[in-house]
Amino acid sequence: MTEIYPSLTQCAVIAAAFKILLFPAYKSTDFEVHRNWLAITNSLPLWDWYYEKTSEWTLDYPPFFAYFEWLMSQVAKLVDPAMLRVYNLEYDSWETVYFQRFTVIVSELLLVHALQMFVDSSHGASKRAAQAAAISILLSPGLLIIDHIHFQYNGCMYGILIASMVLARKRSTLLLSGLSFAALLCMKHIYLYLAPAYFVYLLRVYCLSPKSMFRIQFLNCLKLGGGIVAIFGTAFGPFALKGQIPQIMSRLFPFSRGLCHAYWAPNVWAMYSFLDRALIVVAPRLGLAVKADALQSVTRGLVGDTSFAVLPDIAPRVCFALTLLFQAIPLVKLFVQPTWETFVGAVTLCGYASFLFGWHVHEKAILLVIIPFSLIALKDRRYLSAFRPLAVSGHVSLFPLLFTPGEFPIKTVYTIFWLMLFLMVFDNLAPASSRARTFLFDRFSTLYITVSIPLIVYCSLVHGIVFGKSYEFLPLMFTSSYSAIGVVGSWVGFMVVYFAS
Repeated sequence: MTEIYPSLTQCAVIAAAFKILLFPAYKSTDFEVHRNWLAITNSLPLWDWYYEKTSEWTLDYPPFFAYFEWLMSQVAKLVDPAMLRVYNLEYDSWETVYFQRFTVIVSELLLVHALQMFVDSSHGASKRAAQAAAISILLSPGLLIIDHIHFQYNGCMYGILIASMVLARKRSTLLLSGLSFAALLCMKHIYLYLAPAYFVYLLRVYCLSPKSMFRIQFLNCLKLGGGIVAIFGTAFGPFALKGQIPQIMSRLFPFSRGLCHAYWAPNVWAMYSFLDRALIVVAPRLGLAVKADALQSVTRGLVGDTSFAVLPDIAPRVCFALTLLFQAIPLVKLFVQPTWETFVGAVTLCGYASFLFGWHVHEKAILLVIIPFSLIALKDRRYLSAFRPLAVSGHVSLFPLLFTPGEFPIKTVYTIFWLMLFLMVFDNLAPASSRARTFLFDRFSTLYITVSIPLIVYCSLVHGIVFGKSYEFLPLMFTSSYSAIGVVGSWVGFMVVYFAS
């Protein structure tokens, strides 16, 4: 078959060169987080990793990621041993900065490999669409902002996620799919949000007979169950022998945090919070009671309970119940119709549900929706119609992560260019649907995208010029609320398409 250009390798090389130019860019507290984890895993015995608290940025990822930090620390000590001292807080020599930036790029090779697996698993006319989707993920503004400027290691972990989804495409590699996802859970527990889709799909197509859902394939159950136990045993076993599992769980799941993060993630609770803020203004006219002690807590995102001034407070159990409900709905279809496309759709909808209704959701978690959705966004034009507002809102919602002037042209120009390029390419590649499209939703998508430009200009430039340091939360509130409308609208559109397919 004729080679499709540009290739993923070519794009990866160009992207890496661009990311190297960003080495001196802004770095968030996450840079110090990972420097501290390098120091903890290199300097302290295994048994002290989850107890060390010299820095406020304590180790709060599962053991496989801690082992990953330990491996990197073996190279780090050759670059600058001072970065591996636990008490050397806020240490940021240029060697340390460049080493940590470089490890993000190198670890992202896992993502490149997984995306190539996805392209190679596609055939015929869908191969070109898969190539476009793969390149869009590789060059994602979300990964650029979160990993290569703000500083995290999401690229390699999304590589494992994509690889596990591609392995689920063939019956011969279903076991590897489940085991690789289990390993991913031992690297970052946020992927638990997607686990229900994996459980239902693997149960239906691997553990139950393809001829009858009432016949159990016991050997497959043993292989999958035994493999998962072995992986979790490798990750958590050493700590379990020391009785440290409760300590690890307290680090991984700090439930004492409030409903909303300091900057509202663009979800249902952002819209709820915005409504509460609006009701504060009109409450006296409507005769509504206002809780004075809650006026400053609506957006604080600190440890403790988030309170609303007018609307009822939301309890964690409400978030948990709503998340389970809206995850269960697509899982029913997945169980009845266990195709690979339905599986990817269910993974995406599990990501949507957890992001829209979860407790203390971070804005960065929007990639849990964008990346799996990208794999099927070009299935037909109905899917693309639901993807467009998500692509815009999800990436715009990440802009407040970079608030320094030097990064403003990078995040805006790069994101706008990415949106223009890939939405046009996707529009050309997405085949027509055999079912009727909802043109009202198409009009919403167009209007929504049009509003994004003046919103970005106001929040990034005009507000500061007009108000200076006053009303600093307004741009954040506008960005979050605008983005929430797009994410919720995209979710509704995708739910309609998913169940109509």
